[in-house]
Amino acid sequence: MQKLLKGSLIAIAAMVMAGRAPAADDKSDTSSAISHRLLVSDDTKHHIAIVDKTGKIEWEYKIAGLHDLHYLPGGTILFHKNMQTIIEVDPKTNKVVWEYDAAKSNGNDGKKVEVHAFQRLPDGNTMIAESGIGRIIEVDPSGKLIKEIKLKRNHPSTHSDTRLVRKLADGHYLVSHEADGAVREYDGEGKVVWEYDVPLFGNKPAPGHGPEAFGNQTFEALRLPSGNTLISLGNGHGIIEVTPDKRIVWELHQHDLPGITLAWVTTLQMMPNGNIVFGNCHAGPENPQVIEVTRDKKVVWTFKDMKNFGNSTTNSEVLDVEPVIR
Repeated sequence: MQKLLKGSLIAIAAMVMAGRAPAADDKSDTSSAISHRLLVSDDTKHHIAIVDKTGKIEWEYKIAGLHDLHYLPGGTILFHKNMQTIIEVDPKTNKVVWEYDAAKSNGNDGKKVEVHAFQRLPDGNTMIAESGIGRIIEVDPSGKLIKEIKLKRNHPSTHSDTRLVRKLADGHYLVSHEADGAVREYDGEGKVVWEYDVPLFGNKPAPGHGPEAFGNQTFEALRLPSGNTLISLGNGHGIIEVTPDKRIVWELHQHDLPGITLAWVTTLQMMPNGNIVFGNCHAGPENPQVIEVTRDKKVVWTFKDMKNFGNSTTNSEVLDVEPVIR
């Protein structure tokens, strides 16, 4: 026993000398650098969870698959339990307080449809982007169709017509078209008023999901207060900021952060101090799943927990700081 204790102390001392603190739980690799309460989704272990600042799970809910989620002002959470059904859940009771089945609603019976984006609007209605059907709709709390606009699709795909879609304050819609490798802005009537083809930066497309893959399958676009658009490049392994006249004025690429490799870059949040929080999906167990960076590409904090989550943490949201835009 004394030899075992002595060996443990020596191992701990070596870790300290190397600048690494020993993990509190050998089975968990939750990043000690995390500094925010987070809402995180995971398609590997099929759940979403609220994680506190120490990495402890406060709440979780089983899902089949997910590409969008929202922590609403009243404390409920809007997400989908599968790629057709959106639910709103009260985490205090785990009761479903609202539900919408896109496969059976508003003319979709018998049609192939997947939902990869939705948004609760200020008027209480819900915006839903329907891939396969190729439209954005708005429904009232009863599920009644209030509005519909058709999407432009060069490469129609039930799975990849869109990733995230956001309705802007001016009534326009900013759409990440994954299959087309493009971001399009539609006005309230459905006319494309701005379009940006996501570049390949001189690289050839490569299949897969991990760091070895490459493409222009964008995941999210945010319209910044400046009028510029922040775009996560998906399997392009990075983020770019683009002006209205389509000039890239800021960019982050796969190996720009020391010791970190980016893979499928997903959700974006612009923090009040100008920092960017983003998801790093399919990057492997050695890389963080959520990262905050400054504009000069300094890492502020990271989140990595391969015990409770996995290699497919598609979406995340910082909960204890109100972002400038999300």
